[in-house]
Amino acid sequence: MKKLLTVLVLTICMSGQVSFAQDIRLNIYAGYVFDDQFDSYYDIDNYYDGKIEGGLQWGAGLEYMLKPTYGLELSYYRQDTKAPTTYASDYYGSGIKFADFDIDVNYIMLGGQRHIGKPESKVDGFAGLMAGCAFANLSDPNSDASGSTTKFAWGLKGGANIWLSEHVAIKLQAQLLSATQSMGGSFYFGTGGAGA
Repeated sequence: MKKLLTVLVLTICMSGQVSFAQDIRLNIYAGYVFDDQFDSYYDIDNYYDGKIEGGLQWGAGLEYMLKPTYGLELSYYRQDTKAPTTYASDYYGSGIKFADFDIDVNYIMLGGQRHIGKPESKVDGFAGLMAGCAFANLSDPNSDASGSTTKFAWGLKGGANIWLSEHVAIKLQAQLLSATQSMGGSFYFGTGGAGA
C-alpha cells in the first residue's frame, strides 16, 4: 500500500504556560519531532523516496477557557529541517539523483481541550483534538529551486499542567500532527527539476 505524503509528527513537549486572566492562557511550546518517511512512485523511472528528518519544533498558543474544564486554543507550530531524497525523473533522461532539500513546516491549528482535575489542584490533565492548515516550503540548495504547498491538518494531544504558581505552569504534552495528502505529489521545480 502506498504511503501517503504526510508530515506525521509525534511531539513530546515541555512548555511553559502563563495565565493572564482567569479565562486566557498563553502556551509556549518546544519539543522534539520524530523522523518520517515518504515515497511517491509513478513508475520505475519516476519516483521520489526520502525522509523528513526529526528535530526541534517550537510554537505558541492562545487558549481561551470556556469553562474551568473546557478550553479552545489557537496555536502555531514550526519545524525547520532537511529532507534527504533519492529521486528519478525520466522526462529529460536525468536518471537517479539525490538532493538534501531544506524544508520548513508550519501549522496553524484550532482545537478544543478537556481539562481533568480539581480546580485548585497543582496538577491537571488534559486531552484535545485540533484541526487547521499545514504550510510546507521546500527548497533545493543545489539549484535554488523552491516550492510550497498548503494542506488540511489534524491533531491529537494530551498531557498535564503542573502549576508552579497561580499564573505559571509547566505543560508536559504529547501530540500527533498530520497533514493529509490523498494522492500524488505536491512540490515541483520544473524544466527537469525535482519534486517531492
